[in-house]
Amino acid sequence: MIGPEIDRLIQLLSRLPGLGPRSARRAALHLIKKREQLMDPLAEALAGAAARIRTCPVCGNLDTVDPCGVCRDASRDRAILCVVEEVGDLWALERTGAYRGLYHVLGGTLSALDGIGPDDLAVPGLLARVAQGTDGMPVREVILALNATAGGQTTAHYLTDRLSGLHVAISRLAHGVPVGGELDYLDDGTLTAALRARRTLG
Repeated sequence: MIGPEIDRLIQLLSRLPGLGPRSARRAALHLIKKREQLMDPLAEALAGAAARIRTCPVCGNLDTVDPCGVCRDASRDRAILCVVEEVGDLWALERTGAYRGLYHVLGGTLSALDGIGPDDLAVPGLLARVAQGTDGMPVREVILALNATAGGQTTAHYLTDRLSGLHVAISRLAHGVPVGGELDYLDDGTLTAALRARRTLG
């Protein structure tokens, strides 16, 4: 019989992406066996992350400073905004080192079936940033770096329509990103090539 503390650990681990009940049991056993080397440092890291990590009010990135390190970086091109679905996509693009502009995290994609509309995402904030500029500099290009899924395509079309009257160039990642592919799972070379071969819409 499994004790309540171990059972709770397994239940929580099983909620993580890619971990089912069986994988969660194996992970729990590994953590318990490596308590001093792994479990205690992990618990400390989780507590620290929960206490300090926050969502950037400007772009939606996660960081321990407000605004985030990307938004605070004075060397970045403030005239270019790269729109992504989730923070994981932002991190994936950052890994490539190929992009030096700013970001805007939507927090998902439009979905009529799930009842997710523009106001459920960070769309109003995006439109305001483009209309007002960033740090006093007008935005000249918006890159729609959305996943090549049905939701990503729908959201890209909607954003293109909404941004079309704001006198800004709109581009998308090249189709080197496979249909149905998600940015966080692509290799750095594919992402770099897609960024460099982006095309203007309209």
